[in-house]
Amino acid sequence: MPNRLKVLISAYACEPEKGSEPGIGWNWVKQVARFHEVWVITRANNRGTIERALTRRPMPNVHWVYFDLPNWLRFWKKGQRGVQLYYYLWQIGAYFVGRRLHREASFDLVHHVTFVKYWVPSFLVLLPVPFIWGPVGGAESAPKVFYREFGLGGRIYEAARDFARWMANHDPFVQLTARRAKIVLATTEETAQALGQLGAIGVKVCSQVGIPADELIRLSSIPLRSNNPFRFVSIGRLLHWKGFSLGLKAFSLFQKGCANSEYWLLGDGPDRKRLETLVNCLSIGDKVKFWGHLPRAQVLERLAECDVLVHPSLHDSGGLVCAEAMAAGRPVICLDLGGPGLQITEETGIKVPALSPKQAVMDLAEAMKRLAEDQELRQHMGNAGRKRVQEHFSWDRKGDYLAELYNKVAGQ
Repeated sequence: MPNRLKVLISAYACEPEKGSEPGIGWNWVKQVARFHEVWVITRANNRGTIERALTRRPMPNVHWVYFDLPNWLRFWKKGQRGVQLYYYLWQIGAYFVGRRLHREASFDLVHHVTFVKYWVPSFLVLLPVPFIWGPVGGAESAPKVFYREFGLGGRIYEAARDFARWMANHDPFVQLTARRAKIVLATTEETAQALGQLGAIGVKVCSQVGIPADELIRLSSIPLRSNNPFRFVSIGRLLHWKGFSLGLKAFSLFQKGCANSEYWLLGDGPDRKRLETLVNCLSIGDKVKFWGHLPRAQVLERLAECDVLVHPSLHDSGGLVCAEAMAAGRPVICLDLGGPGLQITEETGIKVPALSPKQAVMDLAEAMKRLAEDQELRQHMGNAGRKRVQEHFSWDRKGDYLAELYNKVAGQ
């Protein structure tokens, strides 16, 4: 049992019962609080949902510190507009909050958990306390040969993303954060390599993806499926880099030899119209269903009605949906890139090389055919997937790992 430490956590995004960044922040806090006394600096707009959750399940050894920039520094921030600049400025302000808290509490350890990206520094590294950074990602890139799959907006986005990352790599404060951190947790090998180039030592690859114990129980209770039609599903925001156009093109080839099949897309986003146009051009409109955005409970219901998850993302540092599909006993077809490429093994799904769009589409179609024709293989992969999630993507297991890491960093 590790000694009880005083830990300061920086969690810009942190909300209960959420996916993505807010859920990551919330679950890391819960896990650290299993062993230590915790102070959390998070945004003031997270306060309502946090306090409602605490009335149901209190966390008596967590001290919540809500911080936002003054109105004159945030009036222009609307939705995603300006969020990156605001986040950078928030990190500066969080340092002064953390410095005051350290004078009062004398922390043993500081840990930055969200946002999960290395492009923005954490100025809390300047405190005279051992600092852990991450998991952070962001070095993953879509292979340039796949840019032809994107519309104009997608190409502009990728160019802007590459420029932002170039700026981050030359930001002296990002370099300082990397060099002074005692441990840097990287979501993927690509990010681990980028952090090493910034001077980080003690870099460890650690996925930010985790599933709470209650959800693992719910997902593991979903039975394996053997009904017709054979059904593929993709889940996520409809964004160009998610690669759903590759999945649809592959399905159009696959379904020629398997007419009794369907492809469902769960989610919404700016690429929806382009994908709907592609479906019409491929003449598969009667076999493809766009469900739009659904509440989480309905997403899991739809997942239970499908046989295989298709997740052809081109630069995903995480890919929570892959772990959820494995927990539900569904094989996963993905590109061998980023976070999904780390999560999926030969036992739990099929990883397709990303050498060119044509090659990827052909290989995705072949993977679809292989899984559709072999029920025994699907069952084997489904069972192996459930086991892998229990062993590697349970939040409780992650908490145990982090407790050991804290012990080493604190020198105990």
